[in-house]
Amino acid sequence: MFFHSLFFLYLLEHLKWTNKTRHNDKQTRQNNSYARVVLALISFFLIALLDAFDGHAARALNQSTKFGAMMDMLTDRCATMCLLVNLSLLYPAYTFLFQVSMCLDISSHWLHLHSSTIKGSVSHKSIDLSGNPILRVYYTSKGTFTPVLFVMCAGNELFFCLLYLLHHIEEPAVCVSVTGWLYALLLVCALISLAKAAISVVHLVTASQNMAALDTAERQSAKKQ
Repeated sequence: MFFHSLFFLYLLEHLKWTNKTRHNDKQTRQNNSYARVVLALISFFLIALLDAFDGHAARALNQSTKFGAMMDMLTDRCATMCLLVNLSLLYPAYTFLFQVSMCLDISSHWLHLHSSTIKGSVSHKSIDLSGNPILRVYYTSKGTFTPVLFVMCAGNELFFCLLYLLHHIEEPAVCVSVTGWLYALLLVCALISLAKAAISVVHLVTASQNMAALDTAERQSAKKQ
């Protein structure tokens, strides 16, 4: 499902939907261009929604597995990375920031997942409640729903999607009031994205400390033997 969605996203972005011999009207080509952008965003959000539904269903039915945790992490990171690569092409002046975002996102989540797996957790979302207070709030769930995690992830992804969307909007093709709301939403999501980046730093530091503690415990155990 994930790779089919990515392939669909690629097609929407690069294929020409207008036949030059039949559609010479500029407005028609512009409308088709907006249709590709909207459908690409819908495809991206479908990936995220189906991924979230799959995770909630697995936890609700007590069918969580280590393989599922790995796939959950991989699909999230790969989808976001593909979008950030695209944004780097659309906003070349901010390429370095997108690269930093990708590196921080991948490294922090990978190390956090790896340390959680070594400690015996089925999922990276299953944490020791006596651990880092920020991560405890971040992953605190109400049943199978984690509200803070949902808001952070949704706001972060929406921020990147809005950057993609606003790049393709051409004035005055879209009402100024609409773009005003979009920029206001972009600002809110930017703050959420910055907060999530800070949490990723906490992920990285905490996971590094956990790995160091595990190494120390293993060496002490080896010396006793």
